[in-house]
Amino acid sequence: MRFHILTLFPKIFESFLSQSLLEKALKRKLIRIDLVDIRDYSPDVHRTCDDRPYGGGPGMVMKPEPIALALDRILNNAEKKPFVVSLGPGGELFTQKTARELSLKSELVLLCGRYEGIDQRVLDLYCDLELSIGDYVLGGGEVPAMAVIEAVARLVPGFLGERDSLTEDSFSSGLLEHPQYTRPRVFRGLSVPEALLSGNHQEIELYRKNESLRRTRERRPDLLDPDKT
Repeated sequence: MRFHILTLFPKIFESFLSQSLLEKALKRKLIRIDLVDIRDYSPDVHRTCDDRPYGGGPGMVMKPEPIALALDRILNNAEKKPFVVSLGPGGELFTQKTARELSLKSELVLLCGRYEGIDQRVLDLYCDLELSIGDYVLGGGEVPAMAVIEAVARLVPGFLGERDSLTEDSFSSGLLEHPQYTRPRVFRGLSVPEALLSGNHQEIELYRKNESLRRTRERRPDLLDPDKT
């Protein structure tokens, strides 16, 4: 799977992509990530990528020309049209369901907004989907892009050593994941639940299901009855 990341700040991703399972997946060529500096496509010598908004108001808006030129190059060189995603607070909420759908794409373009946002004409002409990772404000789309990359890449076959991890993760089953424990058996007076020490697989499975339900009911009741949200 191939990701193209369009950003004004490509260095933000360097440490993120050089750690843990992402680094291993890149070395094994399970995924490919191309960092595209939007400033490289600015048509003027000053590498200008933003300007004042029409209609007035605070801040600056990302200009359409550099982004369009970068996208044109990606689209023209691709064997199959990549799926273009813009990351910003105005998009639909990113969920595990969305991650699964995106993992089926062969190429993804992640467009990272900055400042007051991206000129709407770029979104109208190029974007297949606008995504937000939550109801809060960030400095730009780079952190959301990292969230999308990690959530999608881990669904690529071979990315995780244990495939069961995918089915047991929070949200994969529609519930939050049950609590996890490891050694020592007792830590600062708190013991591992007896059900997990029983060796009885049915008892362990029942305990984990009940804990998932309890945790979901307490923390995310909307997952149990989404019609009430």
